[in-house]
Amino acid sequence: MRETGQLECWGTSSFGRSVLDYGQAEPPDGEFTSVSAGYLHACGLQTTGEIACWGRANLGRTNAPEGIFTQVSAGTTHSCALRENGAAKCWGLNNFGQLNAPSGVFTQVSAGAWHSCGLRESGVIECWGNDRYDQSNAPSGRYLAVSAGMRHSCALSRTGTRCWGGQDDRLPELIAELTPTTATRTVADTSSDDEGGATPEPPTPTPTPTPTPTPTTFTALSAGDAHSCARRSTGTLACWGDTGDGRTSPPSGSDFTALAVGGFHSCALRSSGAINCWGSNAGNRATPPTSGSFSAVAAGREHSCALSSAGAISCWGNNTFSQSTPPTGTFTAIALGDYHGCALNSTGAISCWGLSNNGRTTPPSGSFSAISVGGQHGCALSSSGMISCWGQGASSQTTVTSGTYTAVSAGGAHTCGLTSAGAIVCWGLNNQGQTTVTAGTYTAVSAGQDFTCGLKTDGTIACWGNSANNRLMAPSP
Repeated sequence: MRETGQLECWGTSSFGRSVLDYGQAEPPDGEFTSVSAGYLHACGLQTTGEIACWGRANLGRTNAPEGIFTQVSAGTTHSCALRENGAAKCWGLNNFGQLNAPSGVFTQVSAGAWHSCGLRESGVIECWGNDRYDQSNAPSGRYLAVSAGMRHSCALSRTGTRCWGGQDDRLPELIAELTPTTATRTVADTSSDDEGGATPEPPTPTPTPTPTPTPTTFTALSAGDAHSCARRSTGTLACWGDTGDGRTSPPSGSDFTALAVGGFHSCALRSSGAINCWGSNAGNRATPPTSGSFSAVAAGREHSCALSSAGAISCWGNNTFSQSTPPTGTFTAIALGDYHGCALNSTGAISCWGLSNNGRTTPPSGSFSAISVGGQHGCALSSSGMISCWGQGASSQTTVTSGTYTAVSAGGAHTCGLTSAGAIVCWGLNNQGQTTVTAGTYTAVSAGQDFTCGLKTDGTIACWGNSANNRLMAPSP
């Protein structure tokens, strides 16, 4: 950005080609106060406080919201900005919840690859979105600035720089370069040596602090018919509940990034983009594709689906009701129910397929940021935090309790939402206590068939509802 406020962009792609032809190096005319370059797009803050974005326009990454803002940050497939009142607003792809900014006042926001981070007035950092490499697991403490990268994040404090998330070979070296060294000074006493001069006191060595081990916590969970699974911060999996068909015996490995629990089977996504499934394999529901790279996975009662890195849906398993025949197109999120499925496309619109009775495949129109599908109903979350539900509502599972939410989960015949304050609110059938929430502050919720589990802020899990088959007995991390 020049002194006049005019923008100039330049660069080439990492593959040796000339400047990519999405126009990201061709900023609009006008005067700007700041600019941020993302992957295939860029955004600038105009002197009027309005945001202008340019470059590749798919996935909504250049659809800047209206209003007056104080800063903007462009990520890989999404962007975030701060309004005048300090509220964070994000737009673009929301496949990992990177657009679901917590409510409240921030002083800075940073958009990464598939996660975002914000700095509160108190200096506390909050991150949201993909936590595959713990890049959204912000450390405690007070900080001055934060930056979200691809697999890691970094923050600046008065004593140096701290980074967290997936490391590469350069990260420890970069941290050492960025962290200021502690200066020592030599103090002279008033005694004299044999030569009659002052004898300097030797410098006191600075002790090397012993790193405090990071405790293992749970970072994600998914509840099914009668069993549940969770991902640890180490990338390993744990399952509990009904042990039939080996459904509580997940594969080994510490590279899992996401998981989905279905009726009698489960599937999980590895960092390589490969999928592993276990449990009942009736109808090949636990036999995922062996080729291709995937970014998300979902499990239904008797089928499974996955979202490729290009946004296409692949399904396998029972196809009696065409539940394994998804629509074509580019999608950003996917969820499965008993015999149907729904997905969000790049505009935030919902498409559903499979068994259509009770209106389960007739979603509302509009743009949404997250989606969840239960037994015979579905729910979606708008960017403003409103939940809309459709399908079977005989037990009031589609009658949303009013409020503003950051997440939603549809179960067998009940639904739960997570508020920005960390409270879980549930509605619908309560014959097993599945909507009677255990007290606590939560970061995630997953509604099963007739029970519910929530992920607490300390990384532990609490479950309530039907206790048969030890489905409420979540293990320690």
